[in-house]
Amino acid sequence: MSEAHRYSIPADEARVELRVINSRFIATAFPAATVADAKAGIGRIRAEFADATHNVYAYVIGFGATTTLGLSDDGEPGGTAGRPALAVVRGSGLGDVAVVVTRYFGGTLLGTGGLVRAYGDAVRAVLEVLPRTERIERRSLLLAISYSQYELVKRLVSAHHGEVQHEEFAADVTLSLRFAVNEISSFAHALNELTAGQASLIDV
Repeated sequence: MSEAHRYSIPADEARVELRVINSRFIATAFPAATVADAKAGIGRIRAEFADATHNVYAYVIGFGATTTLGLSDDGEPGGTAGRPALAVVRGSGLGDVAVVVTRYFGGTLLGTGGLVRAYGDAVRAVLEVLPRTERIERRSLLLAISYSQYELVKRLVSAHHGEVQHEEFAADVTLSLRFAVNEISSFAHALNELTAGQASLIDV
């Protein structure tokens, strides 16, 4: 399978703590398949460390060209916290991931460079211990077929590891399908042969 259609995601949550000149940096990384997941996790960690000086976050939802990114410096000087955290996450090869770095100020200012290093190092440390799994990129398609082709096409969908998500019966049958991206071209070819080119797939 093409690497473009697989990407690494967190399999679970992980946490590490670093100390930098008396400041504590607690980095928590967790799976986030949607922005709502990321925001819920960020809210949960902020509540857990409600007495912290800062709860900086960064997230990458999706993978490759179709990502949604988010970050916050949470009161740290602009560009010293959320941006270096996000840069490390993006460089990790992970998708569907959020990281919160909680800081308890230790009384000594770290300076701009020190903050950038501390937040970057905290994210690198938690991503090193974060358990990973793989997600396969999937795509939704619509297909209109005749009633006579219905059973044959459903068997063809199954043979190509597809999923029928919805069926609509009118003058013809409209199927809402979902496939792993790498299965689509072989399914389309088999469908073309089965229906003598009369059925066409539509990207949703």
